[in-house]
Amino acid sequence: MTTPWGEVTLARHPEDPRETLRAWDASDAYLLRHLAEQDVPLTGTVVVLGDRWGALVTALAAHRPTQITDSWLGQEATRANLARAGVETGAVRLLTTQDPVPERIDVLLVRVPKSLALLEDQLLRLAPAVHAGTVVVGTGMVKEIHTSTLRLFERILGPTRTSLAEQKARLVLCTPDPSLRHPANPWPYDYDLPDDVGGALSGRPVVNHAGVFCAERLDIGTRFLLKHLPTTSGTRRVVDLGCGNGIVGTAVALANPEAEVLFTDESFQAVASAEATYKANGVPGHAEFRVGDGLAGVADGSVDVVLNNPPFHSHQATTDATAWRMFTGARRALRPGGELWVVGNRHLGYHVKLKRLFGNSELVAGDRKFVVLRSVRQG
Repeated sequence: MTTPWGEVTLARHPEDPRETLRAWDASDAYLLRHLAEQDVPLTGTVVVLGDRWGALVTALAAHRPTQITDSWLGQEATRANLARAGVETGAVRLLTTQDPVPERIDVLLVRVPKSLALLEDQLLRLAPAVHAGTVVVGTGMVKEIHTSTLRLFERILGPTRTSLAEQKARLVLCTPDPSLRHPANPWPYDYDLPDDVGGALSGRPVVNHAGVFCAERLDIGTRFLLKHLPTTSGTRRVVDLGCGNGIVGTAVALANPEAEVLFTDESFQAVASAEATYKANGVPGHAEFRVGDGLAGVADGSVDVVLNNPPFHSHQATTDATAWRMFTGARRALRPGGELWVVGNRHLGYHVKLKRLFGNSELVAGDRKFVVLRSVRQG
């Protein structure tokens, strides 16, 4: 990526020579050009919110910025990109969306996320640190910035306008108004499962931090999987892979308190939600909560059952790369005879990938939209 401060070489994480998606886009480049052309003083505490793969903090490393991200993969990409650029360790402070925020912010740069809820939550958390002199600039592709996005900046921080579009990217320019009263943060959001979920789950509490998929209701894919979960007994080790709010793993633990359940997701918000959901249900079993890249770090042949509702988007791009990585990780981590259970949209054709990887794929259940598939590790 060419920036006003020179060229930087960037990659996503995990790095894959076959990857066709870039680690930056036109909105990152537009923001950096704006900072240079307007001679924005990058002094004091510079905070970069939502920097997807570290493009912004790598380019601005000389100003010792702080990055705040919900993505473990994005944070790992940032570390690698900083190292590739020769940035000294500690020059960029890496925080997650669950960490305490800086006490004072002098420059706030926002890569607008796909989730409006996550933007709301993070702006509300950061607002007390913003002052009248804070420079606030957001950026995103035109299709990512809506009237609701601008209203959110305006409601929480102050008067907001947009720039002209360049290469299908746009800037959000906000002037902080310290006299604004900050509304109460509605996140995390709690609700009780509806009665039609069935069994022991009816009326059970669910906790969702902002940005978690379908945070305000039970998504229909998970609802379908919950009706067709495998029966486990004894001290089986079960993984809720890509756990989201953790309701799938919690359902397993409720049905079999002897199970050892690992909740894992690359989203810090998701794993916090899963832990909160599990604790809200008072499950007496043993659970582990881990932020990371799927089953990386889980020992080979150490798992009995993996339950998975894989995403098929990476930000705005449709891709099966994440699902494939989850499936291959599951095969490695499963014991011989261990089972991977997957729910997905029928049209995605996951059974083809599973047959190629496991040598088998059984249709457990299906309707017009979803299928639940079961694959067994043979050896």
